[in-house]
Amino acid sequence: MNANKNSSRGRQQDKRKSHNTSHKRFDNKKKFSKDSTQSKQTTQPITSNSIRLNKYIANSGICSRREADVFIKAGSATVNGKLITEMGYKVSPNDEVRFDGSLINPEKKRYILLNKPKNFITTMEDDRGRRTVMELVSNASKERIYPVGRLDRNTTGLLLFTNDGELAKKLTHPKHNIQKIYHAHLDKKLTMNDLNKISEGFVLDERRVLVDEISYIQDQPKSEVGVKIHSGRNRIVRRIFEHFNYKVIKLDRVIFAGLTKKNLPRGHWRVLTEMEVNTLKML
Repeated sequence: MNANKNSSRGRQQDKRKSHNTSHKRFDNKKKFSKDSTQSKQTTQPITSNSIRLNKYIANSGICSRREADVFIKAGSATVNGKLITEMGYKVSPNDEVRFDGSLINPEKKRYILLNKPKNFITTMEDDRGRRTVMELVSNASKERIYPVGRLDRNTTGLLLFTNDGELAKKLTHPKHNIQKIYHAHLDKKLTMNDLNKISEGFVLDERRVLVDEISYIQDQPKSEVGVKIHSGRNRIVRRIFEHFNYKVIKLDRVIFAGLTKKNLPRGHWRVLTEMEVNTLKML
């Protein structure tokens, strides 16, 4: 047996066996290298503005990056309609990202409260050249913010601006009953009889109007009235008094969704505190 191994024929067989084994190992190594390269490749388009999906979600104000990773693994995120559970997945600014079905935006959310003066209209721009409220908050945020609801040109008081679309929708939708308090100056004294009629509710333009509260302003003439209301109908406070033959000389919104004008002079704005934002979201 040993002789056969040491024979010329045996040595040739061992040489061929060794050569075949070496070649096989080389092929396996080459194949492994190819597979490894393919595993690192991705068909995902990456741009210089791309960011990780967990950061995108965190920047949207939903949760922290670490928490976002957990939600991604659980299947809470989609990008352009595709479910993403991959860690490190990157998204571009033009991608449509949804979290639990809701469209999200990575911009940092801004919440600005303005004490609006007269002669400014509540619109983003005006083709007639009139001054808009956007002029008053032009340096309040680098993000593009929008007014929540409206105040007419001659009405002063609290106006909220934000880029948080979900909150804006909540604060303007009638079903949430967001309360506002106005201080109205009338052209004459409001009679007790008319005050009671307004308090009890009445029909205006074939629709019933209900105010939450109405009362005279303490230590002021009977021509100054406070009105608490949650209706979002256009110019509703002015129209209430016009219905009873009173003209509103001045109208000031002093409270909006629990926010007040305290320490906020006319024409100035301030950033909401974290507590105020959280309170708004819980309304």
